[in-house]
Amino acid sequence: MSNKSIWFNKSVNIDDLRSFDSKTMSIHLGMEWTEIGDDYIKMRMPVDERTKQPYGLLHGGASCALAETVGSVASHLVVDSSKYISVGLEINANHVRGVRSGFVTATASALHLGKTTHVWDIRIHDDAANLVCISRLTVAILEKK
Repeated sequence: MSNKSIWFNKSVNIDDLRSFDSKTMSIHLGMEWTEIGDDYIKMRMPVDERTKQPYGLLHGGASCALAETVGSVASHLVVDSSKYISVGLEINANHVRGVRSGFVTATASALHLGKTTHVWDIRIHDDAANLVCISRLTVAILEKK
């Protein structure tokens, strides 16, 4: 991490991200953190019996769960978590390619980092780097009570 990092904690690393996974949907769906840069994070998810729909393709809802997970955690990393929480407000997704096996990887990059809302662009790719889903997540930043 350099000083150009958007993260509140400039020394955040991939091991720090794993603390978010305990007893959550991300564990159930097999999601795992793969990379963190100065202004993006990546997470991958298997395409298997947990994440497929009846036609054997990656379920759109699983893609949305992956997108919301990576985007919400990214927002959490931007704010002072002793004062604020980050919660999903709106998500949309365009599913542009089917996937039957392997992994899909989501990359979250900020489009807007305001005081009360963040907007994230999340691109999901398959193992061959084909674009699978484009998602936009709006996150509300709320004061802790």
